[in-house]
Amino acid sequence: MLTHYAHEPIEMAGGTTFHFVTEGFDAAYAQALEAADGRGVDIAGGASTVRQALDAGVIDELTLDIAPVLLGSGERLFDGVETFDFEPVEVLSSPLTTHIRYRRRDAG
Repeated sequence: MLTHYAHEPIEMAGGTTFHFVTEGFDAAYAQALEAADGRGVDIAGGASTVRQALDAGVIDELTLDIAPVLLGSGERLFDGVETFDFEPVEVLSSPLTTHIRYRRRDAG
């Protein structure tokens, strides 16, 4: 888990252990890749974490969950993101939320 505050690992029932990384996104992502051992890595977090992942080019798919709730303030997800080379591939909606799944466009 990417955080500003050091914390001992937390072991959960079922075998999952949360490790807290204070050295920045690149260090957290490197540790996640190592722990995944060739499997996929999910990135969840706030706007800052998602922006760092977009800037690093490590996102293949992005799901945005949109709910019509006015929170008052916060960070804008795409501030400073220079390109968004993704296309929508699925949209699911209900009266309470809309989920849009984007996939990185093929370079070829």
